[in-house]
Amino acid sequence: MILSLPVLIGLIGIALLFDFLNGLHDAANSIATVVSTRVLKPQYAVLWAAFFNFIAFAVFGLHVAQTVGTGIVHAQVIDAQVIFAALIGAIAWNVITWVLGIPSSSSHALIGGLLGAGVAKIGFGAIVWSGVIKTVSAIFVSPAVGLLLALLLVLLVAWTSLKLTPLGVDKRFRKLQLISAALYSLGHGGNDAQKTMGIIAVLLYSQGLLGGEFHVPFWVVLSCQAAMALGTLSGGWRIVHTMGSKITRLTPAQGFCAETGGAITLFAATFWGVPVSSTHTITGAIVGVGAARRLSAVRWNVASNIIIAWTVTLPAAAAIGAATYWLTGLFI
Repeated sequence: MILSLPVLIGLIGIALLFDFLNGLHDAANSIATVVSTRVLKPQYAVLWAAFFNFIAFAVFGLHVAQTVGTGIVHAQVIDAQVIFAALIGAIAWNVITWVLGIPSSSSHALIGGLLGAGVAKIGFGAIVWSGVIKTVSAIFVSPAVGLLLALLLVLLVAWTSLKLTPLGVDKRFRKLQLISAALYSLGHGGNDAQKTMGIIAVLLYSQGLLGGEFHVPFWVVLSCQAAMALGTLSGGWRIVHTMGSKITRLTPAQGFCAETGGAITLFAATFWGVPVSSTHTITGAIVGVGAARRLSAVRWNVASNIIIAWTVTLPAAAAIGAATYWLTGLFI
């Protein structure tokens, strides 16, 4: 089905709205630790994060966009109706969890919406199982890696700070946390914005506008990075509170360890083209630094509620995506 230009522009606009909401929803991932440790005031923290979200395209390749565009649902299955339903599934779940202050995954909401719409169209034959298995595995692997890296970094920081006074440690890591926050925001912008790039690119591909070969046009790259950066600027203060203080209280040194562990995980995943959740990653890292102090420092009831939200996100967004596909089919 070939779309008219206004409808095509409208669909691209909805995709960019999702990217904006992704930045809004996931702003907490980039700034929660640097705000909760009082290294930066919230208004400066969002500017810091938004800048590094935007310039991520200059650092990373587009492997994640390739995975989302062609490695979750077969590209030939995807059309405008599938894209619309996937985006509505992801946006609806993002808004629900944002209102409730639950740090669920925007990334897996999008993957879930796409899977639900694809299956609603032709059944389970729409799924690229290798890509889905890789993505679902990352739900469990990325927070575990973030947690382990944060634990190791806490040990390293403790060993290298033996001769410093508590005030000296605090002063050192207040400066270093600016760097770690920048790196995490760079990783967030590099991995998360690419998911929307993949969605827009596969939409253009389905309309025959990419010359027969799937790729991501540069204007799509810039538009998605800008939308995410603007969303980050708008902030997400309910979720900042959950991420920054409800799970565990953080010092600047611990904030540095959490952000650095999370950034390393995101950099590796983006390099390998795995669409991971920045929410999962930073939550695992924050739990890791809290547990390194003592297990009771982690508010496990809050962490367990977040884990429940993770497990529900993909099927919930898939259900909304499938329902939207069937409903739009009644009017087409």
